[in-house]
Amino acid sequence: MSAGTVVIDQEACKGCELCIAACPASVLVMTTDQVNVRGHRYPQLLAGCIGCTACTAICPDFVFQVYRFDRPDPDGDA
Repeated sequence: MSAGTVVIDQEACKGCELCIAACPASVLVMTTDQVNVRGHRYPQLLAGCIGCTACTAICPDFVFQVYRFDRPDPDGDA
């Protein structure tokens, strides 16, 4: 079972929201009351990232860095 995390360059984001629709785990949400220095809302990561890199592939501004890691299988079927 794999998992991941994402580091988001919030200041570089232009708020296009392409990443929100592309995320198969639905763990990216746009801020509602926060904007970056350019005045754009930006994505925030919720728990449950699977490290799929869909956000990186779709983002025109390259604001995502995806890190994958293995986590133990809870059933012991590694």
